Amino acid sequence: MMDIIHNSMFLQCAIIFITGLVFSKLAKLVKLPAVTGYLVGGLILGPYILNFVTLESVETLAIFSDIALAFIAFNIGSEFKISYFKKVGVAPIVIACLESLFAVLFVLAVLLLTNHELRFSLMLSAIAAATAPAATIMVIKQYRANGPVTKTLLSVVAIDDATALILFGFALAITNSLSNGSGNLLLMLLDPIIELLVSFILGGVLSFVLSYLIRFFKDDLRVPLIVATLLLTLGLSEVFGASSLMVCMVMGALFCNLSNEADKTMNIIDGITPSLFMMFFVLSGAELNVGILPSIGLVGIIYVVFRVVGKYVGAYVGAKMSHASENVCRYIGPCLIPQAGVAIGLSLVAENMVPEFGSTIRAVILCGTLIYELIGPFVTKKTLIMAKEIKEV
Repeated sequence: MMDIIHNSMFLQCAIIFITGLVFSKLAKLVKLPAVTGYLVGGLILGPYILNFVTLESVETLAIFSDIALAFIAFNIGSEFKISYFKKVGVAPIVIACLESLFAVLFVLAVLLLTNHELRFSLMLSAIAAATAPAATIMVIKQYRANGPVTKTLLSVVAIDDATALILFGFALAITNSLSNGSGNLLLMLLDPIIELLVSFILGGVLSFVLSYLIRFFKDDLRVPLIVATLLLTLGLSEVFGASSLMVCMVMGALFCNLSNEADKTMNIIDGITPSLFMMFFVLSGAELNVGILPSIGLVGIIYVVFRVVGKYVGAYVGAKMSHASENVCRYIGPCLIPQAGVAIGLSLVAENMVPEFGSTIRAVILCGTLIYELIGPFVTKKTLIMAKEIKEV
């Protein structure tokens, strides 16, 4: 029976959707966010427990995860309306910069105080800046959260992608200099800034193209136009070495400010994305390997705990500095726990930079992902309830 399932991608896809449906209902019964149900369901049916869905199938279906992330990033970008920033000022930017920086500094300080090697500490702590927006977006959409904390959170998790890349780029340059005394430190420090600049330019060009073309298509044809544009975005991001998430966010941000059809188009998109997001999170759960949890030791505990502490303190300080409301100051930090794809990608880069510590870095980040993705959505939901931006459910 298992061989029949493994030999049929259609059967495995069917199992993925059935799992998503069943576990979303189970999650609702115990008052957990649907995204947590998807992740737990994927974890159970995946290659590390029941093996209904193989690791090879997860890798084959990764294209759907990339497309789902593109939609999520585009959706986040659409929240960047000029009218909103005129009202709130620079608060989301300040909060995003400080919560990212403090997460890195807190993890780095504790690793160094516990006598861990400098290059290893730099590489691991730099990954702490990254936050995963996907789970946060799912919680906000499921419970129709709305208010100052929610709106600030959407902006912060978007900007966080840029700050994380910059901070990691700096750590990468310093680590490289410590490793081989390279004289190209300045060029390496400029690498992440150049990547972001290319991402902004590419996102800007594609947003103008989309804003122009959208006028020539009615409702039923706008979905394939958006899909084609996002696929084009993913392809061009690879060609030009840009961050696909950032390109999609920039495109969404400019599109919602340039086009009169933006709101109507986003409503249409909301009708087609649930199935894509369900597959994305079930597949994400299938990639989580609980077997590595015992291997993280003290360094893993330091990373998991002090990244969260740094995020909370940095977000609080940033909110206070930018004179955000008291609710934003108190509740924005706990909503920044989730961490996934970007962190895993950065861990591969770190593994190549300090190969002697590669297995440890990889294990810590994968364990952190498992813990953050399972508890993060629940904490976000509870925090937004306390902020009175979700009705108690």
